[in-house]
Amino acid sequence: MQSFFQEAVIPHFNFWIYVIIMMVGLWSVIAKNNLIKKLIGLSIFQTAILLLYVSLGVKEGATIPVLDHHALIESSHSESSEGSGKKAIAINPDHYANPLPHVLMLTAIVVGVATLGVALALTQMIYKDFGTIEEDEVLKKIKALHDDV
Repeated sequence: MQSFFQEAVIPHFNFWIYVIIMMVGLWSVIAKNNLIKKLIGLSIFQTAILLLYVSLGVKEGATIPVLDHHALIESSHSESSEGSGKKAIAINPDHYANPLPHVLMLTAIVVGVATLGVALALTQMIYKDFGTIEEDEVLKKIKALHDDV
């Protein structure tokens, strides 16, 4: 058991935390009857996924993908093929972090906020129509309306 903990848990501690946060959000969506509590759980779940993907994009010792004098490596050729006296520069991709996961998560944040706004507006309409935001009570009122027809 000690070796499993040292090999699997400690090196990936942040991922374990994200999974725990995801499960808290998922539990809230499944187990709660209040629609606002379900939306809070959905937001917690989304935040855990965003943290997971952003942490996957992190690279130890990397810098932002903008050319700077620290990350450039001069090649052994001191002159270009045209003989202009300029030095050729090779870029080492190991010095840069991949910006794609971070950019995609910014898009996901915008979509998540828009979805949450629509869900809150729908919850407000449900409260206006049924007088409650408890899921089981709303379903009983819908069933009663359906049985009357």
